[in-house]
Amino acid sequence: MEFKYPLLLWIGVLAGLLWTLDFWKVFMRSQLYFPHQQVAISAWKKISRFILFGMGVAGWGYLSYALMQPRIPHKYSPSSIEVNDIVLCIDVSRSMLAEDIRPNRLEVAKEKIREFVRMRPTDRIAVVIFSEKVFTLLPLTTDPSLVDQVLSEISIGYLGSGTNIGDGLALSVARAVNSETKNKVIILLTDGVANVGTLTPMQAAEEAKKYNIKVYTIGLGTDEDARIPMGNGIFGTQYQNIPGGSIDYKVLKEMADYTGGKFYPAKSEGGLKQILEDIQKLEKTEIKVNNRIVYDEKYYDFLLLGVGLMIITEILRRILLKDVA
Repeated sequence: MEFKYPLLLWIGVLAGLLWTLDFWKVFMRSQLYFPHQQVAISAWKKISRFILFGMGVAGWGYLSYALMQPRIPHKYSPSSIEVNDIVLCIDVSRSMLAEDIRPNRLEVAKEKIREFVRMRPTDRIAVVIFSEKVFTLLPLTTDPSLVDQVLSEISIGYLGSGTNIGDGLALSVARAVNSETKNKVIILLTDGVANVGTLTPMQAAEEAKKYNIKVYTIGLGTDEDARIPMGNGIFGTQYQNIPGGSIDYKVLKEMADYTGGKFYPAKSEGGLKQILEDIQKLEKTEIKVNNRIVYDEKYYDFLLLGVGLMIITEILRRILLKDVA
């Protein structure tokens, strides 16, 4: 037998003490009776009072015991949940501000990835961002609201210039490698070509393959020329033109194929949404959890006994003793 709320015993003890003081009229004011008003207390009435007091004490004892919620643990009931570990590896280089996908590539990516995450409440999600430098924005977590907040706050500019796909993927692998989950996935989204970094994209893909981590790659951007806002001038917002089709489709596909993932070109907002819906159908891994215990709850029996005894005691107290107003 164990108790869910053992400290609640003292509430029952205190209530029983207050009832005892009332039962024996400890705080009742003294009254003056004239000789002809005095009634002799018979022996049976004294015995009745002690019997009723015993019943009341027993009633409060059962109620106090019930308050602690006694229960008997029977067994562990195995339950299972389906999970993936997903690392979102997102390019935050300046070219992600290109407006060929309105309002720009980064905002569209953030919106659609947030929708994707909301559809996976049982998965653990991490966020890695990269430009010239790489940074873990959020380690693996099961808090969907935290992931959504972090994704909404991603911005451009504080990781330098360049596109460091290799190191970004390598850091994502490091974030997933220590997990016990069998199904580990990295979704890498970029709009450019690797031009800086310690590791090449394929070297990082080899690390992912070594740890059975699938890499899904997404190339975001159209084949048309695009422009990037560079700040305000005397004639309004100034733009820099960048050539279309500047995504390294060949390397992104090789990375995905090598790790057992898949490559997707995303040339529109609708296209990116469809891609993430496709990835949404990833095979899930079932993990058994043995920390759920089945209990036999016993407090109902003691509660019924206590309430029953107190009802009977108070009824008989009014009928036999006639000392309760």
